[in-house]
Amino acid sequence: MKRRDKKNLQFRYLLWLYKSTKEEFDRIERKFTQVEIDRRLLHYMQEHNDTSKIKRKKEARTFLTNFKEYTDQKEKDGLTLKYEGRKPRPEYYHLSLKLEAIEESIVVELGKKGLRTIKGLYEQEMRRRIIEAQEHQ
Repeated sequence: MKRRDKKNLQFRYLLWLYKSTKEEFDRIERKFTQVEIDRRLLHYMQEHNDTSKIKRKKEARTFLTNFKEYTDQKEKDGLTLKYEGRKPRPEYYHLSLKLEAIEESIVVELGKKGLRTIKGLYEQEMRRRIIEAQEHQ
């Protein structure tokens, strides 16, 4: 096998490995980043909630209450996925350790530039999926 072909195979495998592990890791971590943003949105909406401009004030307040409950539940779900008591769940710990090992392997096989390339491709793909998602329309 030619050296270039071998490097291509390694790159594709490491790309797949990074992508699949990072997606799983991000499913947990994104709950926390989303909660952070959701709390900021909620704070803004509560501060700027002027129900004098609308007819059904109670219904309008219900939307804020529901959003707060949704945000609280998202945080609770994230904590359950990530922690067991005050310590990381074994599954989460293993996943974060695996991701670190994959990144280290990428650097060994492809260099730091290879790691930047793979991370960039991953981000590009995740953004593409968001933009093309039909369910949010």
